[in-house]
Amino acid sequence: MNPTDPQPDADTGIRERLDRTNELLQRVLAEVSKTPSTHAIFVDAGYVYAAAGLLVTGTEDRRSFDLDAEGLIEAFIDKARTIFADSRLLRVYWYDGARRRIHTVEQQSIAELPDVKVRLGNLNANNQQKGVDSLIRSDLESLARHRAISDAALVGGDEDLVSAVEAAQGYGARVHLWGIEAGEGRNQAEPLLWEVDSQRTFDLDFCRPYVTRRPVTMYEDDSPAPGREDVRFVGAQIAAGWLSARGRESLADLLPGHPYLPGSVDQDLLVEAERLLQHSLRGHAHLRRALRDGFWQHLQAQY
Repeated sequence: MNPTDPQPDADTGIRERLDRTNELLQRVLAEVSKTPSTHAIFVDAGYVYAAAGLLVTGTEDRRSFDLDAEGLIEAFIDKARTIFADSRLLRVYWYDGARRRIHTVEQQSIAELPDVKVRLGNLNANNQQKGVDSLIRSDLESLARHRAISDAALVGGDEDLVSAVEAAQGYGARVHLWGIEAGEGRNQAEPLLWEVDSQRTFDLDFCRPYVTRRPVTMYEDDSPAPGREDVRFVGAQIAAGWLSARGRESLADLLPGHPYLPGSVDQDLLVEAERLLQHSLRGHAHLRRALRDGFWQHLQAQY
């Protein structure tokens, strides 16, 4: 035998090792094919309240309607179950804003729902959410990076979410944008629509069962209107209450705008004053000025 010819025993050993390697690969592939896909739902509550409220009741103001969050979340879960038929739900992430990130009663009840995690950003003096987009990005990117999800249903519309979508896709996850029908135009940023893997819009019939307009509180105007000093005192009283409940930092954001208040804050002030006075201040411009004067006087004295 030529000493340079391959040895039969060596050839046999190589073939056996290759066979074992192929067998191992087949087992791994079989296990991977049996591993179920996993999806999660990421809900920007601020977007949902504004879009659903406007679609069903004609207003984005949360004080004007009630949202059945539990029912809506269950509807989202059912829809995901249909779309991702061979996938299991990891959980629903519900992102909202709160003063000093302290749960409201409603947010507490949502947090107690099974398979739901509430994540809170801050709420500034203008009732605007702060930090919610960064929370969504952090969760979406982390879950995609650790292969905890294969699909993400994102309910939102802010352009700032584009980076979250790109980060998740970079780790192999597919991101599906869900939105609520807009009466006119769009309520989702075009760059966000361009980046996602698929889009879906929920119409009026889908949203209507979960949004209910609140009854308007009417006050009898037969009684005499309150005096200016009484209204001024109530304005100061409300400022003191808000300082305690919302925090000094939150209300400090209002100071540069003196003597004007943002529309949403001015409306909150009016509604709270009417509740305390049990009398409507609509149509009484001089009393509304007295209300703001009392509010500002107390607020400025604290800084």
